[in-house]
Amino acid sequence: MQASQKHGISGRSGSFYSQPVPQDESCQWPILNIEHHSCSDDGSQGMHFSGPTYCEQYGTHESSSATGSFPIYNSPSTVSFSPEGSPASQQDSQTYPSDQLHSPENGHGSPISGSCVTDDVNELRHKLRELETAMLGPDSDILDVHEVIPRELNKISLEREKWKQMMDVISRGDLKEVLVTCAKAVADNDILRAEWGISELRQMVSVSGEPIQRLGAYMLEGLVARLAASGSSIYKALRCKEPASAELLSYMHLLFEICPYFKFGHMSGNGAIAEAMKDESKVHIIDFQISQGVQWITLIQALAARPGGPPQIRITGIDDSTSAYARGGGPSIVGQRLSRFAESCKVPFEFHAATISGCEVQLEDLELRPGEALAVNFAFILHHMPDESVDTQNHRDRLLRLIKSLSPKVVTLVEQESNTNTAPFLPRFIEAMNYYLAVFESIDVTLPRDHKERINAEQHCLAREIVNIIACEGAERVERHELLGKWKSRFLMAGFTPHPLSSYVNATIKTLLQNYSDKYSLEEKDGALYLGWMDRALVAACAWS
Repeated sequence: MQASQKHGISGRSGSFYSQPVPQDESCQWPILNIEHHSCSDDGSQGMHFSGPTYCEQYGTHESSSATGSFPIYNSPSTVSFSPEGSPASQQDSQTYPSDQLHSPENGHGSPISGSCVTDDVNELRHKLRELETAMLGPDSDILDVHEVIPRELNKISLEREKWKQMMDVISRGDLKEVLVTCAKAVADNDILRAEWGISELRQMVSVSGEPIQRLGAYMLEGLVARLAASGSSIYKALRCKEPASAELLSYMHLLFEICPYFKFGHMSGNGAIAEAMKDESKVHIIDFQISQGVQWITLIQALAARPGGPPQIRITGIDDSTSAYARGGGPSIVGQRLSRFAESCKVPFEFHAATISGCEVQLEDLELRPGEALAVNFAFILHHMPDESVDTQNHRDRLLRLIKSLSPKVVTLVEQESNTNTAPFLPRFIEAMNYYLAVFESIDVTLPRDHKERINAEQHCLAREIVNIIACEGAERVERHELLGKWKSRFLMAGFTPHPLSSYVNATIKTLLQNYSDKYSLEEKDGALYLGWMDRALVAACAWS
């Protein structure tokens, strides 16, 4: 669920916030038509993504005009099955009557002597070993035929069992089961089974269906993309036509309104900042993903009403390319809007735009001034920073150490409660499926399934991060969520101490949730707040100093 920055769920971007999924020049999500071809000159490997239909439409056939068709890989491969359910090519077996063993035609024109036949397996093995030694020498490493044959038979039996299991899963028609089984085949690099699973899944998913069908459509695209290539070649191959900036902004806004996740992140962060700055006369807020700047509207209003008058407020907004595209310009546009609003509230205000990727931020980019109380806001953004598993520079921890060195009054963190950072492919696939299924279910209670704008919002703001989690590895996988327990470890190692959220923030968010479904849950635990859907925590918020 994201919308801004590289490909994330950000309350302010299009995915999980109300911003667009990070749309980087090198990676724009597709819906693919894939054909087998040799490597192309542009560096993509193993598959060729055909012409215009490749990315101009992002949906299944059910998406109609909302998203066009949703073509996916149909393998030309065919599989024939034996009665036991495994792919096989039948060969005629033959039996020989015992009298043929003594026939002059059986070999060299002489009968087989009875002295050459033995029923003693050990003796036969010994004789075969003697023959092997005589032919190949005493140091031969050739495996005993009696070891090789059982091993090969076991492999055949195992392969037959895999095909049988897949047939059983498909016959049951459980979409979640089929998704996981297909992902297992992809993980095992079992192309035949994976392609069969993909062809079956294509008939089961729909961008206008039930939550699992809609999610399945995008997870299927991730599997297809993963089969097609790996690493950086995925980004070179996946090209998707970006909607007009005004349309993308409307999709992000729609998600912001129909889901409480982004508002939860804004309210918890603003509450912690307002509490920490209640006695300060000069406040500097560094927002590591300024997006559309909507979070700061309510904070400016709150500080304007502060007893004794408002403080001087300066905001440093760090930008990302997707948000810039959606708003139709750089962060200075956000600064102008916020300046006009602050002036209407009679709040002294200044905006500093930092047009730089968050992971590239250095001390000199922040323009610190003496006498200002510092607040830093990490809302749905830190999971985009590469850590030690991706880059030796470990920007995730580097940024935390940098911010701690500035002695901030408060640092706010809002992140998805999911574990997709260092998990291997299959566990990551299952984690993403369970997490995003809860998100799609929560959207389902708000808008009709055939709602055109909802389909577009899910497709342009959520699908890309889902595909990124499934299809990409290394530096190209930017959706690297961690559970709050891991974030706590990182903050503690950087020297931070927990800064409990006020009870007022808790009460305000409970009031917010009354405007949504009663299936949303809010839990306060160990100084942090967790927003969930039914029994699944989806977003966590906490503060540090």
